[in-house]
Amino acid sequence: MDKSWTVLEVLRWTSDHFHRQGIDSPRRDAELLLGAALSFDRVGVYVNFDRPLVREELDRIRTLVARRARREPLQYILEETEFWSLPFRVTPAVLIPRPETEILVEEALKRAAPEAAILDLGTGSGAVAVALARELPGAVVTAMDISRQALAVAAENACRNGVGERLRWLNRDFGEPFPGEFDLIVSNPPYVQQGELEGLMPEVRDHEPHVALIGGQDGLDAIRAILRTAPSALRAGGWLLLEIGHGQGEQVAAMFTAAGFTETFLRQDLARIPRVVGGKKPGGLNE
Repeated sequence: MDKSWTVLEVLRWTSDHFHRQGIDSPRRDAELLLGAALSFDRVGVYVNFDRPLVREELDRIRTLVARRARREPLQYILEETEFWSLPFRVTPAVLIPRPETEILVEEALKRAAPEAAILDLGTGSGAVAVALARELPGAVVTAMDISRQALAVAAENACRNGVGERLRWLNRDFGEPFPGEFDLIVSNPPYVQQGELEGLMPEVRDHEPHVALIGGQDGLDAIRAILRTAPSALRAGGWLLLEIGHGQGEQVAAMFTAAGFTETFLRQDLARIPRVVGGKKPGGLNE
């Protein structure tokens, strides 16, 4: 990039470079990175195609392109992602929220009373907790994570989305007792098997926090811990909802039943993969 370059020329070069590096959606990533470097949105990139770039702009673009070419996730480079149509800051201290996790929010909203006490285990960026707090203004939402760095990011996101004063924060692990009583406990726990790590995309394997990804040899360590501790923290008639990985549905559903939960269900994602498992603690007014 030593000659005089226009926005369009850099966009084409970057998109081709990303394609050669095996990056998914190379054109989209190129547009977003150029926009970040030039303080444009994607429309701004297009309407400025013929604009020449000065050296300082090319240097900024070069830095961002090099990071993405090393397979650093786009969301970490931009420090931004979207979940539940809400903006979230993300850093390497937290997992990048996935669209399929919105299914967990959907199932929680089906079962949460307007003033429910809700616990989000392993909150990470706070995506699930913030989404639930936004949808349920009368609810009391507690977000827990073992990582203080993750809780700091989550607290920032809660404030950014207007629910900072309504969330409570806990710094502890899945296996520790949860203080208080809750009507609903939700979690997107670590569920990747240790042996699957090497087969993950470089963006995930080399950059996202393994403590939030790996669930032990069979991927179920965190789920077992939650099933040991959650029942005592749930009120009678309360629900436990967990996101799960590919191929774990039937086994985890059986674990719910063995732990004493009733009305156990599995919810599939758009690819028809069981993605959320849930169960109800016996008792309550209707039992």
